[in-house]
Amino acid sequence: MSIVTGMQSRSTSLRDVALALSLMVATAAQSQTFPTGDGRGKLLLTGGVSSIDGAAGGGLTPWAVIGSYATSGEAGATAFVTRAKTQDYGLTTYGAGVGFRDRVELSLARQAFDAGVVVPDTTLRLDIVGVKIKLGGDAVLDSDTWMPQLAVGAEFKRLNPGDAVGGVLDSVGAKRDGVDLYLSATKLFLAQGILVNGTLRATKANQNGLLGFGATDRRRYRFKPEISVAYLLHRTLAIGAEVRAKPDNLGFAGAAFREHAWKDVFVAWAPSKHLSITAAYVDLGNIVGHERQTGGYLSVQLAY
Repeated sequence: MSIVTGMQSRSTSLRDVALALSLMVATAAQSQTFPTGDGRGKLLLTGGVSSIDGAAGGGLTPWAVIGSYATSGEAGATAFVTRAKTQDYGLTTYGAGVGFRDRVELSLARQAFDAGVVVPDTTLRLDIVGVKIKLGGDAVLDSDTWMPQLAVGAEFKRLNPGDAVGGVLDSVGAKRDGVDLYLSATKLFLAQGILVNGTLRATKANQNGLLGFGATDRRRYRFKPEISVAYLLHRTLAIGAEVRAKPDNLGFAGAAFREHAWKDVFVAWAPSKHLSITAAYVDLGNIVGHERQTGGYLSVQLAY
């Protein structure tokens, strides 16, 4: 069928992108200009952690920072794996990213969402290719001014929903592919140990893309805010909270498809520049008829 052929073709292109990113990570890992534990590079935790979409930031939302601890003139790489579990669902995400000269970030992530509670033996797979470009400001160097670090980004998403869920998405006019665009501003008050980030996302995604993009008569981008606040208890330890608003494109199909904002409270620990561990309590709201989906989140990131 043409749909299957198209999906196979797109899957091939994603593998090509994955190979290219893997080569970049390998090249970066061999770089002699990487920051090490000798005091060079960014301060601990100021590069953020890996979000569920792969971009550097908080667990749920990107920040304006460029991933890894590489500074201007350097290259850096990160790799991560994340697991979130609520009462009825499970989400596993893994990926990698590279940062160049503290200016450009490329990332790749795959999400595997266990939807067996709705459709037995079904896993939704979402591939995400991200790019982020720093526009100006410096979260650390400008910490004694009101100037935030600014960045723009794009996340190219492609969903493989399987036949059963795919048929439902077709019936409501949801597409398999979509692009999220965002603008982030990150402000670090270094003396007070407080970081604040605001992101404005233009998106058509349903449940971040796990239920496709848009719907019949709902093809326009929706602008949704995302907010993160973090407090440094210690140079290696931070606590914080996030809220990520989302569109409600499928609400017309019934209460079961209504979306709520995603929220979390987290603690991030970075014993070194090469390792960070983030644990969180998450509230994902309603997901396909299962209300108040809350649970735990654990993410491990390696940085070079």
